[in-house]
Amino acid sequence: MAHMYSQPEINERMRAILIDWLVQVHHKFDLSPETLYLTINIVDRFLASRTTSRRELQLVGLSSMLIASKYEEIWAPQVHELVCISDRTYTNEQILIMEKCILGELEWNLTVPTPYVFLVRFIKASMTESDVENMVYFLAELGAMNYSTLRYCPSMIAASAVYAARCTLNKAPLWNETLRIHTGFSEQQLMDCAKLLVTFHSMAADQKLRGIYRKYSCSERGAVALLPPAKSLLAASVAN
Repeated sequence: MAHMYSQPEINERMRAILIDWLVQVHHKFDLSPETLYLTINIVDRFLASRTTSRRELQLVGLSSMLIASKYEEIWAPQVHELVCISDRTYTNEQILIMEKCILGELEWNLTVPTPYVFLVRFIKASMTESDVENMVYFLAELGAMNYSTLRYCPSMIAASAVYAARCTLNKAPLWNETLRIHTGFSEQQLMDCAKLLVTFHSMAADQKLRGIYRKYSCSERGAVALLPPAKSLLAASVAN
């Protein structure tokens, strides 16, 4: 999905700023994980097919979250709440017009395989404790924020997050036949994507965009962001 190259006004950094902000909005509204991943998917697919101005980028994010919330949530945020959370940068009407525009561009196709669909399944196959589960979600969200992860398919991102989390927490075995069968990937196939996710983890504390880092630094999520990244994968990443 090489959409940044067709966007004259928007770059990878701006996308990261948007996703970081959307993670915080998502957290504030206490929405489901499905909604977050679908929001990001909608944003990326829209940007891949429609040239968008810089001043409209946040609007695309808000309207994408509105669409995803209506699709996934029992109680979606109200439009006026989204207006408030954007500091009234946009009006109700603008959000609704953009919502219609996005749905038209995507031909109302909202049933898509996001990494979350696979994360749930692969975590179950991993039969892991809550610390691993939290670490998986932390790494997957860091991946979602970073444009370079888009070169990998959702199932590989999810499997790599599970593998990288197990490496980070030194869970033995790091990978096994059950996980290979359930994910469809061998340990070797996951290595590049897993290294990327661990690299994001290693940089998270020093980044200006700290929404995900803060979210996973709290005790209710096991404070997994504060744990050291997987040395083995980092070393392999540096070696390459």
